[in-house]
Amino acid sequence: MARNSVILAGLMMLVATPAMAQNLLDPHPLAGVVDELRIGLHAHDVHHAALPFSVNQWRLNQIEDISFDLLFTSPDLDVFRWMGSPRPEVGATLNLGGKDSMAHLGLTWQLPIFETPVYLEGTFGAAIHDGALTGAAPGRKNFGCQVNFYERFGVGMHVSDNVTATLTYEHTSNNGWCQANDGLSNFGLRLGWKF
Repeated sequence: MARNSVILAGLMMLVATPAMAQNLLDPHPLAGVVDELRIGLHAHDVHHAALPFSVNQWRLNQIEDISFDLLFTSPDLDVFRWMGSPRPEVGATLNLGGKDSMAHLGLTWQLPIFETPVYLEGTFGAAIHDGALTGAAPGRKNFGCQVNFYERFGVGMHVSDNVTATLTYEHTSNNGWCQANDGLSNFGLRLGWKF
């Protein structure tokens, strides 16, 4: 019952968001600063690994995470152009089922696939969490470090000039640098509204 309520609330949020985003687009209040706002719905803890190759081992039965991401315009600086003009971003993935949530910041690169609306995407940065370092309660993670690495990989599409849809696999862990290293990976769909 609780899971169905979470899914229903997430779907209602996704349906209502385009109207809210349209109000943000006209007039453009953050011109030149904010590039895109994303909201998503995700399966929680689908796998422990950073790279999503073992798809046949994924657990997709806990769709209970929502995400919010704010992607900024790539700064007009030589160092950013040298790195391929990534967009700085800040975001959070919140678990509505009483499990671990995280907030993250990083840089997001987007690579168009030829002259199509399809793109590949990668984000690298750091994340903090509300979980345990060690001694976690059942169903929760032992993250080891308070701040861990954050990676996100995606395949997306420009649905229109102002709307994107991106299937993403996000992961946080510490690469074995702390006493514990339970990885957390979520998989889902992020809908974006570009400014």
